[in-house]
Amino acid sequence: MTVTAFRRRPEPEEVARVTTRAVELLEVVWGRASTAPTSASQLRVLHILEHHEGINLRTLAEFLASTPPSTSRLCDRLQAAGFVERVVSPEDRREVRLHLSVRGRLFLADLRARREHELQKVLADMPAAKRVALLEGLEAFCATAATQIHDEAPDSDSRTA
Repeated sequence: MTVTAFRRRPEPEEVARVTTRAVELLEVVWGRASTAPTSASQLRVLHILEHHEGINLRTLAEFLASTPPSTSRLCDRLQAAGFVERVVSPEDRREVRLHLSVRGRLFLADLRARREHELQKVLADMPAAKRVALLEGLEAFCATAATQIHDEAPDSDSRTA
């Protein structure tokens, strides 16, 4: 039995504090992998479009908690870089749907591979039991966060607005 078996149950505030520190360090580790020609905001747009293919500008702005004009400028830059495509909706010619381009998908895949490579270097130096505990905790976190994000996502009605 390890010492951690006797450890008290951490409060959410303590876990949030440690997680914040971990995310900050993760940004440093990921920064070593980045040759990204995108800003953090642009990268966030790419991730949103990857998971919500064909949403409109208004819905994207809601996801970003931003204004449509600011979101449009972000998309302009991503389109100029070849990462995003705008497609006129077949249902309503006034509406434009946003899609990741092939180049955008390849960029995200390459970025993920480089980030994972940097993470593997850190994880290789961790004891196996700690990697198991980290994996279990992260899987639970991802499931809970995904549920909350899904529940708080903009209405599907706003996707056609």
